[in-house]
Amino acid sequence: MNKIKVERVQTGVRMEKRMVKVLKGLAEYLDISLGDLLEGIVLHAFEGKAPFSDKTTQKIEELKKVYEMDYDSTASHKLIEDE
Repeated sequence: MNKIKVERVQTGVRMEKRMVKVLKGLAEYLDISLGDLLEGIVLHAFEGKAPFSDKTTQKIEELKKVYEMDYDSTASHKLIEDE
């Protein structure tokens, strides 16, 4: 596959702490950067495709248990912070 030259920018995105830990753990497991992992997830989502193999999905479930991420996609747009 041909490489695609891009310009990357820093973002100031805030995300739920346990979710970030799972993402960082998954990036480490896959031996890629967190940014590359997020870009891959977004590119797949934009096309309505699942970004992970069954093996990777199993690893995600393990990491969710380790980092006590006890919610799933039904929590989308419902996460709130303590005031």
